[in-house]
Amino acid sequence: MGKAWQVQEAKAKFSEFLETSREEGPQIVTRRGVAEAVLVSIDKWEQMKRLARTGLKDLLLSPDARTDSLTPLREKSRTRDETSME
Repeated sequence: MGKAWQVQEAKAKFSEFLETSREEGPQIVTRRGVAEAVLVSIDKWEQMKRLARTGLKDLLLSPDARTDSLTPLREKSRTRDETSME
């Protein structure tokens, strides 16, 4: 990840902040030493969106089976009394 910028510094030097994100990659914004946000270039953002989009084909071909989300939950079936079976 790129350089960490304090909020005040990012606001005061926004043009430099923006240019750095385009040239060097994502830049972190901190408030009181805690990471709060990340500035990324539009190209990087579009790339991340494409990679995050998972299609059905990718889901089914992935090494980790994710069938839990595809199968609806079933209600517990009621069992018959033994007396009604006779």
